[in-house]
Amino acid sequence: MGAMGGGRGGGGGFRGVDEAAQKKLNAQAPKIAGLGRRVVALFRPYLGRIIVTGILVIIGAGIAVIPPLIVQRVFDDALFPVDGAGPDLGLLIRLVLAMIGLFLLSAGLGVAQTWFTSTVGNSVTGDLRVRLFEHLQAMELGFFTRTKTGVIQSRLQNDVGGVSGVLTNTVTSILGNVVTVIASLVAMILIDWRLTLIAVFLMPFLVLVQRKVGQVRARIAGETQESLSELTAITQETLSVSGMLLSKAFNRQRTESERYQAENRNQVALQVRRAMSGQGFFAVVQVLMASVPAVIYLVAGYLIAGGEGAITAGTVVAFTTVQARLLQPLMGLMRVSLDLQTSSALFARIFEYLDLVPEIEDAPDAITVAEAPGPRGRIAFRDVLFRYPDAAPDTRPTLRGVSFTAEPGQHVAFVGPSGAGKTTVLYLAPRLYEAHGGAVLYAGSDVRTLTQESIIDDVGIVSQETYLFHATIRENLLYAKPEATDEELVAACRAANIHHIIDGFEQGYDTIVGERGYRLSGGEKQRIAIARVLLKDPPVLLLDEATSALDTVSERVVQEALDEAAKGRTVLSIAHRLSTVMGADVIHVLDAGQIIESGTHAELLAQGGLYAELAAQQVAASQILDTEAQIEEAAGDAPVAFADRRADCAPADSVAQDAVATLTASVPLLDGPASDQRVYPAEG
Repeated sequence: MGAMGGGRGGGGGFRGVDEAAQKKLNAQAPKIAGLGRRVVALFRPYLGRIIVTGILVIIGAGIAVIPPLIVQRVFDDALFPVDGAGPDLGLLIRLVLAMIGLFLLSAGLGVAQTWFTSTVGNSVTGDLRVRLFEHLQAMELGFFTRTKTGVIQSRLQNDVGGVSGVLTNTVTSILGNVVTVIASLVAMILIDWRLTLIAVFLMPFLVLVQRKVGQVRARIAGETQESLSELTAITQETLSVSGMLLSKAFNRQRTESERYQAENRNQVALQVRRAMSGQGFFAVVQVLMASVPAVIYLVAGYLIAGGEGAITAGTVVAFTTVQARLLQPLMGLMRVSLDLQTSSALFARIFEYLDLVPEIEDAPDAITVAEAPGPRGRIAFRDVLFRYPDAAPDTRPTLRGVSFTAEPGQHVAFVGPSGAGKTTVLYLAPRLYEAHGGAVLYAGSDVRTLTQESIIDDVGIVSQETYLFHATIRENLLYAKPEATDEELVAACRAANIHHIIDGFEQGYDTIVGERGYRLSGGEKQRIAIARVLLKDPPVLLLDEATSALDTVSERVVQEALDEAAKGRTVLSIAHRLSTVMGADVIHVLDAGQIIESGTHAELLAQGGLYAELAAQQVAASQILDTEAQIEEAAGDAPVAFADRRADCAPADSVAQDAVATLTASVPLLDGPASDQRVYPAEG
């Protein structure tokens, strides 16, 4: 009888946690203005269901204290009438049926309450999860480069997932506990006020001991969870494709097994500690729980013996039944403050992300690329200045004073040392980052006046780190164009020089590529990425070190695919291997965020600047025809110390300049029209 409705929500909303650790975590939550009002607004669409839930909780808690009162009548009027008559079977049947009816009603109310709270809680959780996910999708690229993926996932999974508990546990448990405590105390007073005083006097000791036990076990539970997290991390690191390859490459399987075994032993020890923790406390709790009714029996005996008021067997049984229901509700109410703080902290962390304002947003009057005045595919930088948000104020800008124009159908390449700002140029062109000074123009309009969606629709990006989903080749390709036909897929793959390889797989285009495409070679992944871009068919192609991680043979094949993909498109490419950009219409050399040289491959070699220095450094590994031998032949006995000087500062009559001039005149690949002979569409 005492179990009826007693366990529902009895312990509060966030049970089984280390209170000290939880309070510390709550204190770290951001301060959000008007948090309560905003939380209420989340639940407003479900106000009707929430009201019904509250009514069900109140009714259920009230009904739960009626059976003990019926028990009193069962003993005193039906089984053992005080007038000494025999059992009243008719009354007993009615009372038993009434109790069974209350049990059924309470169970039905419990089912309905669970449905309403689960529906509302999970609906709000779902709404909030989608809202947060969509908001994160709108954030600029820089947000994700400076924020840990695990932190974002925690907001989406842990914090948002805890929202449903606010209604299903915290709110309903607080309401149910308050009603249960009040109703139980009223019932106890109605049964016998003297016994109520005894129970109320002893109950706090029982509650405090029970709470202490819970805190000790929660602390050990926290350590156990940390150990489990470490076991999970070891599993993810070691049994992933990359981790397994690494351990096998260094023959460290035994070491990894020993590391796992050590943490597993720690986990076993913690589980044993958790099982044994507080056993002494539990013994005290059990004694107290048994002592309260025993003391009541003793007091009742003295009252009966002294003839002070009529205390019947039914009174004692009913009273102890009601008294037993007070423990869990009181425990729950003692945690109300922590539960409310935890709920507030949870919502504060969610709203902190929802309040983030994207640094890059469409202007209210933004137009599409189709409405822009210039030709699609023209990209122009006008004195662009850019500094990454997390850079120190006194550091030099990543880009400063960068200006160039890429005409439709033109291949413009960027080279330079690491950190020169090459990748930043590519990210600024489609407005993945926002320039802090100057202007980036696309199709004759400042990108800030164009919609982001229309710009991205015109751009295809092939990066060094190709990302493929753990799905089929077909699904990875269709990511660019979901409605593409099989004929279009094949055409794109033929152009990317990958169709014949896919066709050779047992399942063809339905072959699973594996985690991050690990079942494919680097060149195959890169060509699938190129095919994906070709399927999109954008007028602009951005190549970010697209072949730098490949071997010579794969690089040549992928480069052929890139050359095919570049036909008729504006191409901005960056490369460390100069062999991949020798045929570019214009090569810009970046250093310390500035364009210091521009021209064709031949012109830049003739200048003897940084480009010539980079070329000399790559001679042995590059595909530039016999450059090293020709430089040595031209230089004669004089050393060419490209690596020990800044070539762009070399005297015009130096040996190095003469060597480069000789090379420029003798290497067939360097032949090409002078820059003033190339004709491009007119501006605007």
